[in-house]
Amino acid sequence: MEKISLGYSPCPNDTFIFDAMVHQKIDTEGLEFEVTLADVEELNHKAFKKELDVTKLSYHAYGFLIEDYALLNSGSALGSGVGPLLISKNQYSPEEVSQLKIAIPGQFTTANFLLSIAFPLAKNKVEMLFSDIEKAVIEGEVDAGLIIHENRFTYHQRGLHKIMDMGEYWEQETQALIPLGGIVVNRKFDQELQEKIDRVLRRSIQFAFDNPESCMDYVRAHAQEMEESVMRQHIGLYVNEYSLNLGAKGRYAVESLFNLAVQKEIIPPIETTIFINNTID
Repeated sequence: MEKISLGYSPCPNDTFIFDAMVHQKIDTEGLEFEVTLADVEELNHKAFKKELDVTKLSYHAYGFLIEDYALLNSGSALGSGVGPLLISKNQYSPEEVSQLKIAIPGQFTTANFLLSIAFPLAKNKVEMLFSDIEKAVIEGEVDAGLIIHENRFTYHQRGLHKIMDMGEYWEQETQALIPLGGIVVNRKFDQELQEKIDRVLRRSIQFAFDNPESCMDYVRAHAQEMEESVMRQHIGLYVNEYSLNLGAKGRYAVESLFNLAVQKEIIPPIETTIFINNTID
């Protein structure tokens, strides 16, 4: 068995897609995975330090790490209507956002990247663990919060208001899918091993689609007291055909994000290939 260090978040979409491969429910082609579970911004920072062979990564962070990591065809969170939400306790108009103190789930998250595109003058930002943002808004620590993951489904139950859906903004601006996070592999591995890891991940996701109940114990174990319906809604929103394989439409969305980021000088110019290969199927 060849051991590969692997990082992903405890969120339902990640535990859903990785369950089969880390628990050897599928053919892993001789690979064994040493798992690190962490918040996506922590994973971003681990990637900057090259601590993991394969990891979940915000696309924003990946813009700074393309020289070191290649993007797998499988495992990405892309979609329509899945973007982060900017929410508040008091009602504010989009015109007031630049004056607000805003909690964000991390400097290098794609959520912050989308916020920066929509509101380039919004500079008063406070970094927090994504799961703490809703509480900070409720308690008045910040004026507004940028929420991701399960909080998208629960904020209104706590009397909070949506200022803007950042995903809707992105889709209107680009007519492209929203690229939130992807799975990358360290370029120290040769092409053959990179493609093997990609195949195994794709097989794991297909297994989860074909046997959705098989992974639910693992999902529940890390879902932080999340209601069953919210867990399943979360998986349904973030795991889709583009998770199985980016395809041409998914690649276009990723390239659109990076092209815009380079134009706005949010990330450095890209001088190498983004994807592990040029095969689209």
